[in-house]
Amino acid sequence: MAFLELFDETLDINSTENYELSVQMSPDGLAFSILDTIRNKYVLLRVADPDDNKYFTAEKTGEIIRDDDFLAKRYKKVNLVLPSSKFTLVPAPLFDPGKKEEYFTLNLIREDNEVILSNKIPEPDAYIVFSVPRLFFELAGQVYPSIYPVHHTKPLINQVAYNSRGFTGPYVHVHVEREFFNLLILDHDALKFSNTFNYRNITDILYYLFNVYKSMGISHEASIHFSGLTEKFDDLYSNVALYIRDIKFTGPSGNFSFSYVFNDIELHRYINLFSVTNCE
Repeated sequence: MAFLELFDETLDINSTENYELSVQMSPDGLAFSILDTIRNKYVLLRVADPDDNKYFTAEKTGEIIRDDDFLAKRYKKVNLVLPSSKFTLVPAPLFDPGKKEEYFTLNLIREDNEVILSNKIPEPDAYIVFSVPRLFFELAGQVYPSIYPVHHTKPLINQVAYNSRGFTGPYVHVHVEREFFNLLILDHDALKFSNTFNYRNITDILYYLFNVYKSMGISHEASIHFSGLTEKFDDLYSNVALYIRDIKFTGPSGNFSFSYVFNDIELHRYINLFSVTNCE
């Protein structure tokens, strides 16, 4: 199991009532951050990832949570992010809470071990309808019974919408997870495209990405923004750079700052975990 920990020396385990906790968990790993709400500064990040080609079970994730000294504390606020590749957007005027499963199965296949959830987002005025593994949903309910989980695209769409304000031309954002990536395209502050693509290799990402570019008439001169599990000069970056010159990595931003201990990590990798504090 791979483990990362960053913490500021001002972090006080006895003062968590002044902190906001954000937790992200899925079979791909567990991560959490702590925001000092008095100073609006992130002071801790812990990440536990399974070994290569392996996944965490809900049982293993629960064990990590129970063994962690900070996760058992009481906080001013708790946010819970459950990433999933399977989601659809439903315009708010058309949304009926009793029809979540109908909306989901119009475009996606529901597995027996999944639970269908929904989140309201303000921009665009819509609901995210998504599935998560049942055992992880039940674990979330046991550990944080009063917290309703959010899909990872809720903070992602919120952050991308914020970053694209006033941007001239199409704003293209690619968020990369372990086995899927999200592609968001905004133009004149409006969401024009949002979808998830499963991939096995870099060639798959390039295929889906540039087919969307072609179908939407997006010039390769336009900037492209990345977040998630990619970094400068890796295989994805190097291959995209053959076609697009202006490549940017977009990290979290909002009414918060980061302790100096975060200076040496790629913040864009954890954009959803950090940005969830911006969500309503």
